[in-house]
Amino acid sequence: MAQQTDVVRLEKTITIDTDARARLLPYDQWVESLGLPVHKGYYVEDVRKLEVAPWPEMGCDAAFIQLAGMEGVADARVTEIPPGGTTNPVRFALDEVVFVADGQGLATVWAEGVARKTFEFGPRSLFVIPRGAVRQFANARGDRPVRLVANTHLPVGMSLIPDPTYFFNNPYEDPGLLESAEDELYSVAKRSPGGRGASWFGNFFTDLAAWSGLVPHRQRGGGGHVVDIQFPHSEMGGHMSVFPPGTYKKAHRHGPGVVIIIPAGEGYSIMWPEGEEKVIVPWHESSMFVPPNRWFHQHFNVSVEPARYLALSPMKQVRGLGDQQSSRLLDQVEYPDEESWIREMFEEELGKRGLESLMPEGAYLDAHFKWEYDASEEQGAVLDATAGRGL
Repeated sequence: MAQQTDVVRLEKTITIDTDARARLLPYDQWVESLGLPVHKGYYVEDVRKLEVAPWPEMGCDAAFIQLAGMEGVADARVTEIPPGGTTNPVRFALDEVVFVADGQGLATVWAEGVARKTFEFGPRSLFVIPRGAVRQFANARGDRPVRLVANTHLPVGMSLIPDPTYFFNNPYEDPGLLESAEDELYSVAKRSPGGRGASWFGNFFTDLAAWSGLVPHRQRGGGGHVVDIQFPHSEMGGHMSVFPPGTYKKAHRHGPGVVIIIPAGEGYSIMWPEGEEKVIVPWHESSMFVPPNRWFHQHFNVSVEPARYLALSPMKQVRGLGDQQSSRLLDQVEYPDEESWIREMFEEELGKRGLESLMPEGAYLDAHFKWEYDASEEQGAVLDATAGRGL
């Protein structure tokens, strides 16, 4: 990869129209001013196939995703790097989580006084670029493009400071964010003392479809497993859930801005505001959707392989406001209480594929039904601390 040293500055500014504030947030006005494709709706079936267009300042093609449910708190951007191509080096003032939807490449990150750190990424890799750092991406292959999906809190930031150049040209940097204990690439997985019972802690995860070390997630049913994802020195994070073929999770709801990306599996989800019409979301690898604020949503695996979904969380303040309820009964639908057509549709979809439901009958009869896990899982999985290397 070419060792460029000059950081590209984004000189494009926008004038915030006070009359338009009620119509568009500053972030939305900025995105509109770029003239790039903006994909809206309830879901994106495949981010690898979205229309993109040139973004000269970034030195690549790009598009924005603004789905119902992002609610002005979450930003999602698709970057496409052509075969053998390299993006411009750009500094960004906020933490940026990147999921690799397709392709293989190199990421180089640096700050003043810290040696450049370069690492390889491939399909389904997940990593974070620390705030204030300069980043540059390169496509390592000459026969196919790279597709990256970036997630940030930029809409919230621009509501406070409605000037995009502040976020892309801000000279502030913290070299310490790029240093590990051994001053080299790292990724550490460790048990969490609370929360869901297990977490991965690190800044680079090689392949989300290959990671194990999850623990039982009894609350959501379906015989599923879960693990929290924590990035060092960052408020960003999320979790990944895995559930078996022929099963589905309980319907639940929470606040806005939870970006869901599918690393592996095939199925569908149902989303709905209480008492209103349902939205069906078909998904497979590289699908993406964002449940709108306080909408119930429910995930169904209709394949012969375990399904995985990555949920990237919004800011803690947003999660807290959306999730504060006096009782879990208000935010989750137990299997015996769900509408009958949900089970009927699931079994019909499996039948189309020559499959049968593996949901135990007892789950539909007892709201306190306990799924069976083996003894080692009950005690908590031992996480693999060598599954990836990072910044």
